[in-house]
Amino acid sequence: MAARDTPDLELLTGKEKIQLANRKRERGNFFYQQADYVLAVNSYDIALRILGSSSKVDFSPDEEAELLDVKVKCLNNLAASQLKLDHFKAALKSCNLVLEHQPGNIKALFRKGKVLAQQGEYREAIPILKAALKLEPSNKTIHAELSKLVKKHADQRNVETEMYRKMLGNPSAASTPSKCKDKLPWSIPWKWLFGATAIALGGVALSVVIAARN
Repeated sequence: MAARDTPDLELLTGKEKIQLANRKRERGNFFYQQADYVLAVNSYDIALRILGSSSKVDFSPDEEAELLDVKVKCLNNLAASQLKLDHFKAALKSCNLVLEHQPGNIKALFRKGKVLAQQGEYREAIPILKAALKLEPSNKTIHAELSKLVKKHADQRNVETEMYRKMLGNPSAASTPSKCKDKLPWSIPWKWLFGATAIALGGVALSVVIAARN
């Protein structure tokens, strides 16, 4: 059987392009549900190439809006698949492309926060997840992820603080035995120090008098 000719993307109407891209997106969704993330990525990539292809046909404003909506869905699903494959750099790029079109897209914000968290960038991830939670305060998934990251960030800071302390040779004061603290130079009584200073000054004055008599 002869192979079917691939459609000329430049000649597709807005409706035809939307239908073709949606078929590829739905195929990607099928592969994602089967946990075949490589094929899912491939399907979403094809859908995005269809949507991004040049056209010799004019589209209506409604068609343009629908094309953008399909593009955002593909990018969000692509980011989810890339995240499953630990392709963090690619997933971050997909999230950022969504946020260029829709800065308040909750899925993109959430996944961007997860990508940064997977890379240990807790300080950058936390504000992004907070922004997502502000847009959807009842979202339990975002709540859980944010709580987990705040704890991890606190633990990370504690580890870094201890590491810097050791590097600078400044161990925690709590590790100094109490008996040793009493013997530190600055714990010498001021009265004794004042008396010793007076004796020393008196000795200097006496030496001056003796020298003058000689």
